[in-house]
Formats: sequence, C-alpha cells, structure tokens
Amino acid sequence: MKLLTALLLSLSICLPALASSEKKEEAPTTLYYNVTPALIGNLADQGNRLKFFKADVSLRVTGTEAEGKLKQHEPLIRHQLVMLFSAQTSEIINAPDGRETLRQEALKQVQQALTAEEGKPVVDDLLFNNLIIQ
Repeated sequence: MKLLTALLLSLSICLPALASSEKKEEAPTTLYYNVTPALIGNLADQGNRLKFFKADVSLRVTGTEAEGKLKQHEPLIRHQLVMLFSAQTSEIINAPDGRETLRQEALKQVQQALTAEEGKPVVDDLLFNNLIIQ
C-alpha cells in the first residue's frame, strides 16, 4: 500500500512538468520588412530644376509567412511606390499633412497590389524611415 501511495504521489508531481513540456502555439509576431535599397526618383515638379526624392520605407507584417510573400513580391511593391512618389510634387509632400497623406496612399497602393496577387493585403502598415526631397 505504501508503495502504491508513493508511486501515485511521484506521478502527480511529474504530470505538471509533462504538461508544460508540450508544444505551445505561439502568437504570430510583428515583423518590419525594410524595402532596400532606398527608393529614388524624380518628382513631378514643373520648372527649370529637377527635384528628386529618396525614401526609406518599412512594411509592418504579422508572421514570417507574410514576410516571405513580401520578398516574393518586392519588385511589384517597389514599382507601385516609385510610380506613386514620382507622381507627387514637392508642394504636395511639404504641405502640413502631405507626408501623412502620401504614407496612407502608399499603404493603400501596396495593399491593393498584394490583394490582387495574394488575395489578401498582407501588409498591416507602411512607415517612412526617411523621406528626403531635394
């Protein structure tokens, strides 16, 4: 009887350790994907002097699967962003809400392109790490 009690007691001590060693499902992590190299191009300003932009952009995604899709479609994303930025003027970008409006439009363009390719937007947010107009 003492042996049976000792055996049950030792099993009850080991069960929580066995339960915690089971693989737990991890929540998807937020990742930031830097579009490199920086996007560089001409602005749509009219006049004698050409104006250029340089934009360092990061895309926020959830999970490594989404990051892989970004890598696969990076040429399409770069194209969409360069075309959008080159259609802007320095006056639009330098307006009080110009950069935020441009950021939101860029996010919308990227999400639309990825939805057409993947069936879902994939990108949660778009961030400017650096935006230079010269």
